[in-house]
Amino acid sequence: MDPVIFGGLAALANILGGIWMTWPRLVARRSLLSYPLALGAGFLLAAVFLKVIPTSLDLDVWRERSTVPLILVLVGYLLIQLFEHTVAPHFHFGEETHAEVLAGRHVVWAAIGGVALHAFFDGVAIAAGFHVEHRLGVLLFIAIVLHKLPEGFTVASIMLASGRSRRAARGASVGIAAATLLGVASVSVARGMVPYALPISAGVTLYVAASDLIPEINRENRSTASLVVFLGVALYYMTERVLETFGL
Repeated sequence: MDPVIFGGLAALANILGGIWMTWPRLVARRSLLSYPLALGAGFLLAAVFLKVIPTSLDLDVWRERSTVPLILVLVGYLLIQLFEHTVAPHFHFGEETHAEVLAGRHVVWAAIGGVALHAFFDGVAIAAGFHVEHRLGVLLFIAIVLHKLPEGFTVASIMLASGRSRRAARGASVGIAAATLLGVASVSVARGMVPYALPISAGVTLYVAASDLIPEINRENRSTASLVVFLGVALYYMTERVLETFGL
């Protein structure tokens, strides 16, 4: 039940991100967005390197084949690299302001597809984490939910920049939320795939943090946003200590 509840909360964050982007007369969207992006990037990087990859290597099924989970991490990373630079080449987190490149229907839906693929693996990661260990599931949920608001924000901004209505933009964020729940459901149905799903989702998460979020933060050229990345790492450490203290 935990994966469904936490996956549902993560999906809700997608919808809230879409509402944030489409809320009338809301100012300073872009400047505010850089901070949750930075916090999420730091937390994600810490979670992947300090918890998800070590846990993947420690699974019983890989004891005699320790290189396999590392290969699967690479597969996850390269999968998103391939998708974002072939199927959906115009994709980045944050507010979309280049309306001219979204003139074609294919470009819009390819970009939406890129966000949906991220969202699907967000759900996979949360569910796989809970099926391995409750604490891992909670840590992955926190890591993922920190960038779910910007994810919903991004997909709504793509729709608005392409000339769609606020209603369509919010509908797109609901679609991304559904992709998250689909990822949760896929792991819950096929639990035997957890040893594969966890390292693959680690690779996807690593790509999102290092190749999507960090460049977006660096583009802002503000030292405070970069410092928040370190705050995200510290938040991961404190969260893990709290969970360990209370036996969660």
